[in-house]
Amino acid sequence: MQLIVNYPEQLPDALQQSPSQFEHEAKMAMAVKLYEMKRISSGMAAALVGMERVEFLLDLHRYGVAAIDLGEDELQADLSNA
Repeated sequence: MQLIVNYPEQLPDALQQSPSQFEHEAKMAMAVKLYEMKRISSGMAAALVGMERVEFLLDLHRYGVAAIDLGEDELQADLSNA
């Protein structure tokens, strides 16, 4: 499937990016937000952007999103099972 987003022609220049850099950044922002909202997995988010899952997870810090976001109960359960 394909999603088409119209944006002002001058927007990439205003952000000091090429059109392809801007488009990649926009896809990444969407994937990161959907992942952060727990709407999609890291694997699905990575596929959305066209990158490997590990690469996607390593890039999350650039967007202020933790790669591992466990609640206290989940963390305690993981530690108990370790």
